[in-house]
Amino acid sequence: MPASTDVVIDTRPLWQLLLRRGQQPLMLAIGVGLYWLIRTLPPPQGLSPEGQAALGVFALCVFYWVFSVLPLMVTGLLAITLIPLSGIMSAGQAYALFGNEAVFFILAAAMMKSGLSARIAVLILDRFHSTPRKLLLTIFLLNAIMAFFMSEHAVAAMNFPIIVEIATVLHLNPRRSNYGKALFLAMVWGTNIGGVATLLGGARAPLAIAMLRESTGKSFSFLQWSAAIWPTVVIMLLVAYFVLTRFFPGDVTSVAAVEKILTEKRLAMGRASYRQRAISLVMIATFIAWVVGGEAFGLANIALAAVIALFVFQLVTWRDVEGYVNWGVILMYGGAICLGAAINKSGAATWLAQHTVFSFATNRFAVVMILSFVALALTEAMSHSAVVALLMPVSLGVAKEFGMDPRVITLVIAVPAGLAFALPVGSPANAIAYSSGYLRMRDMMIPGSLLTVVAWLVFNLVVAVYWPLLGLKV
Repeated sequence: MPASTDVVIDTRPLWQLLLRRGQQPLMLAIGVGLYWLIRTLPPPQGLSPEGQAALGVFALCVFYWVFSVLPLMVTGLLAITLIPLSGIMSAGQAYALFGNEAVFFILAAAMMKSGLSARIAVLILDRFHSTPRKLLLTIFLLNAIMAFFMSEHAVAAMNFPIIVEIATVLHLNPRRSNYGKALFLAMVWGTNIGGVATLLGGARAPLAIAMLRESTGKSFSFLQWSAAIWPTVVIMLLVAYFVLTRFFPGDVTSVAAVEKILTEKRLAMGRASYRQRAISLVMIATFIAWVVGGEAFGLANIALAAVIALFVFQLVTWRDVEGYVNWGVILMYGGAICLGAAINKSGAATWLAQHTVFSFATNRFAVVMILSFVALALTEAMSHSAVVALLMPVSLGVAKEFGMDPRVITLVIAVPAGLAFALPVGSPANAIAYSSGYLRMRDMMIPGSLLTVVAWLVFNLVVAVYWPLLGLKV
């Protein structure tokens, strides 16, 4: 047969075509102009040349991330490249700060390649496939509860392949299916909200407490920390699930239609293989080690030990890892970590806080509102630990000036710093979910921005009403 001669003629006006083709170069130029403007302005008093350069790189990267001018991972690489070129820190220092998040992705790759994640997904669907709403709620709460007891890195990395399998079984259309978007956002929002509930949910809480103890000699117990945060967590879980179901009304009327597929997959899988059982044992041991020894040995070190065990016992090969790990997301997140460290070490973060937000604080509660807002805003563009590291020193100084309990300031920084909902670079869970291909940037940004505003209001309400009952007076 002759080839098809169908021709599609673009009838849009010429000016629209030119505008569309010129949009990316224009946005690229705006970002470069923003960077150059900040770099070439007369240096303000108290800000070092390195700090001024760091602010320029920060402004450029945030602009590119927000407006999707470049792929997220390319912008991350750009940050790592510009930091030494701008004289902020040496190339060795910049690349040393790249981070070790890859080990968590490798654990997920082992689950996916071995078929363990597919087996778990089928079992979950088989148990909770009565209604789409019930399955969505289960994923949402499961991620939140797991984040109570282990790092949000681990929770997202372990549950991501399960959700991918669920979306595949349900034949959800990437970037079009509301239910597909809701599944991945349920993982993100559940993980992020649950991650602030205890000291085990991430590195930011232990870091904040260590800085508090070093500066003031005061500290928190595990129960004291959790008691102060629980009302915020419970309210945010309710609000987040409500927003999730309203922004993404289900386009899957029933999951019972996949029962035949589940039966076929379950029969085809047969009994769990030695490899799957062995990987399960490694994962369980990793979970226990995270909960019991995460603070002492480091969550990433435990994950690295688990990865080494997988290779030693020949449960996974490097070819398996290469095929399942999204290295682009790792590059993106590594760039964000490097950028946050550059802003902190150059003194730009301290200068920015002292000369902008903190100058508006007129009373103690205003300090709380401003600090929590800054922490929420910054955590959307850099790692949670970087936000804590750059805000805690200045915040403890503000607390001393206003005669505030430094423990209050510690919570005001560390808790909002974990509630990132709007951008993929805001948290590992955000980055992992975005890498699935089921979410567009606006699917995260619009409802995520709403959740960020609600989180700020809820947190400050809890501070004003509930914390005084615990002896944490503003």
